[in-house]
Amino acid sequence: MTLLPETPETVDAVYRDLLARAPENKMEPRMGPMFRAMELLGEPQRAAPVIHLTGTNGKTSTARIIESVLRAYGLRTGRYTSPHLSSVTERISIDGAPVADETFVRIWNEILPVVQVVDAELEAAGEVRLTYFEAVTVLGFAVFADEPVEVVVLEVGLGGITDATNVADAAVSVVTPISLDHSDLLGDTEAEIAQEKAGIIKPGGFLVSAAQDPDAAQVLLDAARAAGAGFRFEGVDFGVESRSVAVGGQQVSVQGIAGRYPELTLPLHGGHQAENLAVAIAALEAFFGGEKPLEFDLLQQGVAQVSAPGRLEVLRKAPTIVVDAAHNPAGIKATAGALQEAFGLEKLVLVVGILAEKDALSMLTELYREFGDEVEDLCLTQSDSPRAIPAGELGQLALDAGWPEEDLYATESLPDAIEWAVGRAEAADAGGTDASGLGGGVLITGSITLVAEARELLGAPAGGSEGPGTPEVVAVPTAVDVFGDFGLELGDGLDEDDEEFEDIFDEVRGR
Repeated sequence: MTLLPETPETVDAVYRDLLARAPENKMEPRMGPMFRAMELLGEPQRAAPVIHLTGTNGKTSTARIIESVLRAYGLRTGRYTSPHLSSVTERISIDGAPVADETFVRIWNEILPVVQVVDAELEAAGEVRLTYFEAVTVLGFAVFADEPVEVVVLEVGLGGITDATNVADAAVSVVTPISLDHSDLLGDTEAEIAQEKAGIIKPGGFLVSAAQDPDAAQVLLDAARAAGAGFRFEGVDFGVESRSVAVGGQQVSVQGIAGRYPELTLPLHGGHQAENLAVAIAALEAFFGGEKPLEFDLLQQGVAQVSAPGRLEVLRKAPTIVVDAAHNPAGIKATAGALQEAFGLEKLVLVVGILAEKDALSMLTELYREFGDEVEDLCLTQSDSPRAIPAGELGQLALDAGWPEEDLYATESLPDAIEWAVGRAEAADAGGTDASGLGGGVLITGSITLVAEARELLGAPAGGSEGPGTPEVVAVPTAVDVFGDFGLELGDGLDEDDEEFEDIFDEVRGR
């Protein structure tokens, strides 16, 4: 008599089963098992139109903005993002909230027989059974079909062309800024990485791209044309016109594909978030047809309700403690600019933990480049993740990156790291503040796992973050000026019959 395996009855039990599966980065890329699972389940990935997002940085924030505006329009949304901060249910959101625990467990048990069939077929063929990310993605599509939702906002896990989410045919494909990350899996140049990410552009769909490295932009343009997809690029067809910093976020004026949207109130900090807003607006315009402007009141309502946990999120004041999930050099650079712009702290203490698959030396070098003149205290620590680089090893890398040895403190304990950093920041406060009333602060960054644990330790607030500051006019973010060096300006546009980016670049370089 064969005993059937017990079905999990809690989220934790499901999560344990999922974690027992292989991680995505330990196997060859594939798509066959995902298509097989979708076939057996009745094609749930086709149950609602999809806005699909890839890129190196900004995917989750952009997805949250898109989702929030869709909800303001009265549409029932499903959002699939990764990784999660506290619970795996955060990856599958219904109308802006993590899927209910009961639904998560029920749907998993309903699809488990199909998952087991696919597992058995894979093992019989000598392949690894469905991976952790593949299984969660199957679950996500099944949940969205069961609810059901009217629009799916779908974030790629890694790359694009062979990512598990790419079983969906997106109405709109969104590419956020591409930079070097996961180079061992995706490529050593922005253009090579763009080739992987261009895989989500589908025939007859529509591409919305952030401003990119010129070679990466050309790859995306070529892919869109090959697919017969429409396309619009930030910095040429749409972008940020101006923005002003304000308490709790910023005001941003955006030129979209079909309309202009002045002085939108965005409760997120930094030029990179203003750019994410512009990309989100263009994606929404494309989703709704691309010819009519968005309803301004609904757009403002949706934007004003956006939150981005773990992204320049304030967890405590006096001293100010900010967490940010920057996990590559480009992310570190964006975080640094936003923190300096929005908070204006007299003294900053850094707490940094990085995962093994990341370019830790480059990240620490970028931190020194951005903060070296302002920071005297750098604490190297580690999360509980088995992938975390040991604190002592990070300390040596920090020395290699240029940090003075006397500025460093290393501890394997995050609670100890936070206590030490708060003590150093409080020492700055004890020395007095200037007329603005701003004193010392702590930034905890380097990995999503570190940020997640810090949020739990410090009791993360349910609402959005607020930062000190007063409204002031600031320059348009440099990223939207990428194409300006090559004779292209916001509003010029690049239509299907126009010359290619590379022709324009070559012409300007030859001047």
